[in-house]
Amino acid sequence: MQHVLIIDPETDFLEWAQRHLATDKVGVEIAPNAEDGVRKFLALKPDLVIAEFHLKPANGIDLLKRLRQQDPQVMVVLATAFPPTNAVIEAMKLGAFDFLRKESLPYDLRPVVESALKTREAARHEEKPLSDAPVDLGDVMIGQSPAMQAVFKMIGRVSRSDAAVMITGESGCGKEVVARAIQRYSPRSTRAFVAINCAAIPESLLESELFGHEKGSFTGATAMRMGRFEQCDGGTLFLDEIGEMPMHVQTKILRVLQEGEFSRVGGNETLRCDVRIVAATNRNLEKEVDEGKFREDLFYRLNVVRIHLPPLRERPEDIRPLAQFFIQKIGRKKNNPRLRLSEEALARMESYNWPGNVRELENTLQRASVLASSDILTAREIPLGLGIPARPPIPPIPSDDAASPETAARLVLAAAIASGEPPWPFIEALMAREALALHGDDPAAAAKALGLKPAAFRKLLPAPVEA
Repeated sequence: MQHVLIIDPETDFLEWAQRHLATDKVGVEIAPNAEDGVRKFLALKPDLVIAEFHLKPANGIDLLKRLRQQDPQVMVVLATAFPPTNAVIEAMKLGAFDFLRKESLPYDLRPVVESALKTREAARHEEKPLSDAPVDLGDVMIGQSPAMQAVFKMIGRVSRSDAAVMITGESGCGKEVVARAIQRYSPRSTRAFVAINCAAIPESLLESELFGHEKGSFTGATAMRMGRFEQCDGGTLFLDEIGEMPMHVQTKILRVLQEGEFSRVGGNETLRCDVRIVAATNRNLEKEVDEGKFREDLFYRLNVVRIHLPPLRERPEDIRPLAQFFIQKIGRKKNNPRLRLSEEALARMESYNWPGNVRELENTLQRASVLASSDILTAREIPLGLGIPARPPIPPIPSDDAASPETAARLVLAAAIASGEPPWPFIEALMAREALALHGDDPAAAAKALGLKPAAFRKLLPAPVEA
């Protein structure tokens, strides 16, 4: 017989959860507050505790620490309606089994409980030491979507080890932010964090940048220079755009991962270092490996743990909190206006697909704040791409008129006018995007189809996203 203890101030939830989880093999006890919960925990020694995060007088993190001091093997699941980012990461680092959103419990609670109880049974005799409490990252990572909650949980788990981490995702998603979070929550948090963009450094200099060089090793090497590996010994090295790294440098990186040693360019001395590597890419490295453009052995060394960041268009519920965070961040800087976002402005941003992801959102709000005419940003003051939605909404064309180009053109023009945007830029951008889609995202072919030069065609599209 296994036992589950549920601690929550909501009586209705306690009654529902008890009925939902109790079986002939699982007994369920309930408690309305933290103190009663701790007393029942000490008396019952349950296999699993499910607790509301916002408890009084102690919150879920305090309760988690207290329970695991009593029993390091206890499984704890926290839940709340809107879990704070730093709380999710900290809870997972301290050993919580999961952190759920309350609205998902009707679907997720039973599978999570079953999994936790199986894990508890398998690990009943294993000791798992606690880590030190991490620093607060509440103002660094923002996200309430299930996808980002999963990312926060992964950060909490991987921060406890020194395993290499591969962060994937489109440009502008915030891969470096995740890397810095892993560092801040790790035992290496007091040591150096060094970030290198492999695509921004010429091939001829990247090896020297990473490993350093001896005086006279090449033209211009007028003095010995320490490389990034030496600089962050004991810390974390973040290799952004790892797919851009040339093969000869990949070989030296592999040696560091395998042996923990390297030599400076032009040097004979073997140096040792203790560096955790976190890599990031927006490429498909599996495909690069198949094509012989990336070392297979290095890929598997770096891909011990993978964290994928979804694009912003796949988590629209994060747009509003991110926008509010960025507008407050902008207002905190010297000489910047303190602005607010109107509900219409937020709705406009939520309807846009953000091809440049979080970076584009922040840059958009920075531009809007510079051009703001009052302390409230309206929908018309939010420049999206060229000032229009990425794919403007088009009314459906009646089936009996579907073959009429004139009818289709009138409907498109009506949509442009109804949108409140200048019709001609709206239509030009729509034509450019549709031409691009019809020609397989080939800008040259799309430009030719519209009778435009490539340079003129590019002006009709949003600014390119930085690689």
